[in-house]
Amino acid sequence: MDELLTSAQMRAIEQAAFDSGQATGLELMERAGQGVVDAVFQALPDLAQAEGKALILCGPGNNGGDGFVIARLLHELGWKVSCFLYGDPARLPPDARANHDRWAEIGAVVPFADWHVRERWGGAVPVEKRPGVIVDALFGTGLTRPLVRDLDEALRNLASCLPEGMSWRVAVDAPSGLCMDSGRPLDPENDGELPSRQDLTVSFHRLKRGHMLGEGPEWCGKVVVADIGLNQSALRAARPDLREQLSDMAQLAGPDNRQLRKGGEDSQGAHKYDYGHAVVLSGGPGRTGAARLAARAALRVGAGLVTLAAPAPAMGECAAQLTAVMLTRCNGAPDLGTLLGDERLNALCLGPGLGVSAATRDLVLTALGSRRRCVLDADALTAFAERPQALFAHLHSGVVLTPHAGEFARLFPDIWERFIACPEHGPAISKIEASQEAAARAGCILLFKGQDTVIVEPGGRVVVHAACYERSAPWLATAGAGDVLAGMIAGLMARGFWPVGAAETAVWLHAEAARSFGPGLIAEDLTEELPSVLSALGV
Repeated sequence: MDELLTSAQMRAIEQAAFDSGQATGLELMERAGQGVVDAVFQALPDLAQAEGKALILCGPGNNGGDGFVIARLLHELGWKVSCFLYGDPARLPPDARANHDRWAEIGAVVPFADWHVRERWGGAVPVEKRPGVIVDALFGTGLTRPLVRDLDEALRNLASCLPEGMSWRVAVDAPSGLCMDSGRPLDPENDGELPSRQDLTVSFHRLKRGHMLGEGPEWCGKVVVADIGLNQSALRAARPDLREQLSDMAQLAGPDNRQLRKGGEDSQGAHKYDYGHAVVLSGGPGRTGAARLAARAALRVGAGLVTLAAPAPAMGECAAQLTAVMLTRCNGAPDLGTLLGDERLNALCLGPGLGVSAATRDLVLTALGSRRRCVLDADALTAFAERPQALFAHLHSGVVLTPHAGEFARLFPDIWERFIACPEHGPAISKIEASQEAAARAGCILLFKGQDTVIVEPGGRVVVHAACYERSAPWLATAGAGDVLAGMIAGLMARGFWPVGAAETAVWLHAEAARSFGPGLIAEDLTEELPSVLSALGV
């Protein structure tokens, strides 16, 4: 799994490299600048053969120093480079100042104020003056508050003079105005719109959280990671305290191939009960569809047996739609308690189409009392909206909660308020921090759904699955897709996955099935696409 760093963690890694003698600031700056140039030419090979024009916007910190390196490297390749500085050269950090001075021996450094007055175009920029590449090296990951008004206005003016498509826009580590710990615009005004979208964002060493969370993917364009020669194991050896600083590192979700292959060629004599028996609870007549989607998903993902437990009036409706999924009557919590007397039933899924009522609360508490591995989704969460503590008191480490934004807000209203807040100095907490706090309060695994799904264990370990960039699957936003995900988690838990591993693997397979099917997807298609996805993994 790839790591996702906070801005502070990246600074700690760089400092450890300096302290250990692994690299100097100037060396890292040179590698970063070269990494950006290489990334641009890899994305647009034709530019590498041309003598192009570049507009480099340099900021008052080390990100600006990266910009001066980029300017020099492009100049050495025969490019015409215009370099602008926002800030006082005398106040640049030492390494950035050294690269500023080195560039100043080659070309002019235009103060931002002069450019703002002198270079403002009244309309579209004439073709002969259009830069092929505009590099945003203003702030990088260090920005924690909104852009000052004059800079924001100038960048918006530049964007209006050079609309999208006229010039290739490249951000050094981060588009200006984006919080790189949350992926949210720092400015509460302008409707959350940054001055411009980037075509390419080049991150150094590792991805940052803001590249994958929130609106980050929308503003970053394509993201690539440039290797600047930082060796993680060497850094940890050099700085014993660095492990503690990096302990909150998030990772990107991926499939657990080892677990998925369990029961393959090496288990030819296995019995269906060796792969578990999942139970999905259903609502009454006319509300069984969601549970049926979940049940079929649990079976498709590898549970040995799946039973749909439905109220007596809904039995006929379910029987008409189910074949491989078994069916049993469950008229309420007492029936569920009797059903759970069978110890072979080892995973439960409650919520899809179950209804919001006292009866649902009783079913949930009965399921939790059995200490079985359990997925709580949809109505099983909303039923406790008025009394979330009554739910939290019975949760345990084998439970996975799968709220979407609305359900999260109902269960954790105080955390939600701080999550959606956008005060003067940027977002209060990121989706990762909100999920960590919620998981700690609930005492179980929390899967906060969305394009940037966040999965957290109560101890704080975080896995992010962002269906963005090359893994984008916008057609996954369709009715019933969440029910399928809940069933997949239950199915994987039934076949032996630890709950957090089931959540991580299911969310990856869920998006992969959507990507494999493509546009026009409906929830039923997800389960039918799973066999081809699993086959491609060698399962």
